[in-house]
Amino acid sequence: MREVLDTLFTGWQNGATAGLATVVRTFQSAPRPPGASMLVSADGAVAGSVSGGCVEGAVYELASQVAEDGVPVLVRYGISDDDAFAVGLTCGGILDVFVEPVSRATFALLEGVHADVDAGRPVGVATVIEHPDAAWLGRHLVVRPHGFEGDLGSDRANHAIGDDTQGLLAAGRNTTLTYGPDGERRGEGMRVFFASYAPRPRLLVFGAIDFATALARLGTFLGYRVTVCDARGVFATAARFPGVDEVVVSWPDRYLREQIADGLIDPRTVICVLTHDPKFDVPLLEAALHGPPVAYIGAMGSRRTHADRLERLGAVGVTDAELSRLRSPIGLDLGSRTPEETAVSIAAEIISLQWGGSGEPLHTLVDAIHHDDLVDPNPPPGPPSLPSSSSNQASGSVAIGRTVLNS
Repeated sequence: MREVLDTLFTGWQNGATAGLATVVRTFQSAPRPPGASMLVSADGAVAGSVSGGCVEGAVYELASQVAEDGVPVLVRYGISDDDAFAVGLTCGGILDVFVEPVSRATFALLEGVHADVDAGRPVGVATVIEHPDAAWLGRHLVVRPHGFEGDLGSDRANHAIGDDTQGLLAAGRNTTLTYGPDGERRGEGMRVFFASYAPRPRLLVFGAIDFATALARLGTFLGYRVTVCDARGVFATAARFPGVDEVVVSWPDRYLREQIADGLIDPRTVICVLTHDPKFDVPLLEAALHGPPVAYIGAMGSRRTHADRLERLGAVGVTDAELSRLRSPIGLDLGSRTPEETAVSIAAEIISLQWGGSGEPLHTLVDAIHHDDLVDPNPPPGPPSLPSSSSNQASGSVAIGRTVLNS
């Protein structure tokens, strides 16, 4: 929902009802992950995407209908063996998509969610997507680090799901959870999709050089909150780094230690050391490697520079286990030459580590393309049959291409 939230909230403020389609579960080579959303506004305008184009037409029709009749529906889109281009996903993946009407009446707490996301405060939304009692469908629970508000249907369900999603919120994870009809943790019958809207992860770039300019631009493009830090004020200027979130003039290790002490470094933080100077590199990397776990620590330099750096770090007490967290020389082997190409190689390594990629060309591999553990490699067994007639069936769909799971 994050990608369509501003548009959704504008319509909500104006008293309109929109149709919101959200990917809640994926199987095999699905084109977009859980949490991807597509919005159909009251005036028919579209924002966002659930499949990168494969089933957008069918979802548009369904979201328009749901906005009109107010009945949420969970549907499944997959490949059709007979006609791979009719509504089905030609990539071979399968998507479960929950389509709901969103208005002041159906989601009264949206204003607070929008304010939290806009301010960079962590917030999550749990939505009932499947339940024996249709009255529960589409109900929301808004989850924050120290509590929750809203009502899914019972106090028991509210407390169970409010507690269970705290860890997901802290990790910034989107997933579907299964409970009994009243929130029983060992039961079945109710499914809840939890969407986490954590603040943007941080990218700390140390060393205000040309390579940093390119990496900062790419980091912003990838959705990071980018900070560039250098002790040399003549280089660390906003004019040289337009578009980044902040440019800091400070001794690099001092700045990083302050950020750690203030609790501003978390497991999603990426640290890239491009200073290429031992007097900056060694104390900075010592602080980073002694610090809390982060997503990535990389340092620029030749193999000779790296060997010297390892020796210096060992001399100040950095252990072999801590050194194993350091990626240097930084980036993947792409044959990069320019600052922009080098930035791509660094970003490629960060992405590969994040999602468990091999870094090998896809055409040489036979394994699954997506390594995210939120993508189920196995399709669901025996999906329910599509009703012979349904007010929720989009025109042109086929039975395997689109299966109604509940309505």
